[in-house]
Amino acid sequence: MKGRPPPKSDAPRGRKPAGKPTGDRRDGGKPADGKAPGGKPGERKAYGKPSGPPGRARGGAKAATARKGEGGKPAFKAPYKKPAGKPAPKPAIVKDVATAAAPAKPSVAKGVSLDVRQYRVQPDDDGIRLDRWFQRHLPDVGFNIVSRWSRTGQLRIDGARAAPGDRVAEGQMIRVPPAEAKAPVPERVKRSNARVIDLTDEEIAFVQDMVIHRDAQAIVLNKPPGLATQGGTKTDEHVDKLLDGLMFNAEQRPKLVHRLDKDTSGALLVARSSRAAGHFAKAFSSRTARKVYWALVIGIPSISDGMIELPLAKQPGTGGEKMHVDEEEGLPARTRYRIIERAGNRACWVELQPYTGRTHQLRVHLAAIGHPIVGDGKYGGKDSFLTGSISRKMHLHARRIRVDHPDGGRIDVMAELPAHFANSLSDLGFDLTLGDMPLDDEIDRTPTREDEKKFARQHAKQVRKERKGERRSRGGSRDE
Repeated sequence: MKGRPPPKSDAPRGRKPAGKPTGDRRDGGKPADGKAPGGKPGERKAYGKPSGPPGRARGGAKAATARKGEGGKPAFKAPYKKPAGKPAPKPAIVKDVATAAAPAKPSVAKGVSLDVRQYRVQPDDDGIRLDRWFQRHLPDVGFNIVSRWSRTGQLRIDGARAAPGDRVAEGQMIRVPPAEAKAPVPERVKRSNARVIDLTDEEIAFVQDMVIHRDAQAIVLNKPPGLATQGGTKTDEHVDKLLDGLMFNAEQRPKLVHRLDKDTSGALLVARSSRAAGHFAKAFSSRTARKVYWALVIGIPSISDGMIELPLAKQPGTGGEKMHVDEEEGLPARTRYRIIERAGNRACWVELQPYTGRTHQLRVHLAAIGHPIVGDGKYGGKDSFLTGSISRKMHLHARRIRVDHPDGGRIDVMAELPAHFANSLSDLGFDLTLGDMPLDDEIDRTPTREDEKKFARQHAKQVRKERKGERRSRGGSRDE
């Protein structure tokens, strides 16, 4: 039989050649003429799982013609073989450094970051200080750490060294060093509402024995000499420590509103509520509260009722523990004094009213005019002590305090003298009943009948002098 010889192939006739079936994956592995190998036309014979859904077009004559190779042979592709061994690693994804390092808003993560961080300044932060920027976005970084980073050059803005006070601008890049590890903070124990009084029964009894006045808003104590008002260096015993013993079933702890020197005795006002403390503090600052002191001083002032006006300042080289008169840089200070009684030329008993509240004001003023308080060796030296039976303790006592009450009315309390002061007055022969003199605003200034007559006589005398002068002036003009 004559004809064209069949195409050469290693596979036997009527059998599918090894390798990839004719056509691409879109054709489901069928020959280009649409017949299944070894079957009738139109019959589907599967050689595996079809790659497409049934009923879908599997290619056309045009595509089949294009896929034929030279000489009408189908163009076969080598089958894909999966390489043996481990799969090839995926290529690394390279991110934009500027984008990854400059998030829209810094995310504060707990823990420690070992990498340098970069932050872009946002429009809301334009113009603020760098330390304020840390407060907003990195609150765990304290001011001390920011300052240290600045000093060591680790903190930078756009590559330049930055200080905590520098202001940042929108779009700038802030370089932040790695975060520092923090020591673990122990959990705080929740406090109960009930306040624990850490005082002994003796201390509570001691402070309650000082009370000379008590109401819903205030307590007045008669502080003994030698007890400090507040604590300090090497001062463990003080009134502030004992205030827990003055709660008297109240919800709030009493509060100090003024103070007395350690060696000064007398009336000390304590507020029982925050509202009362604010009221009393305003009364002292506005000078509406009045305080009266008693003192025993060396010698006799030349003026029995006078005012001392000398500015005071801290004395250099004393660490603020001592004051002195400073006419140039001192703060204004005014003290009213009145002599109550004299003991010859040796000493006198005086009443003092401070119109300002400078530290050690009464003691410095009296020493400055040459009459230091008896027993005040700090400002009077050795000349401030009397011989004989007079105590060497300081003789300064807050006798009276008068202040407006927060709920209306007045608090007006007097404190009794300590034993050493009372004994000294007695030994010097002073009459204790003469001590409580009225304040200026308590003196009745209403003129009496005798005062009116005296004023009338003075006025008439002045009128006669003026008339006599007029007559002399007229006589002199006629002689001319």
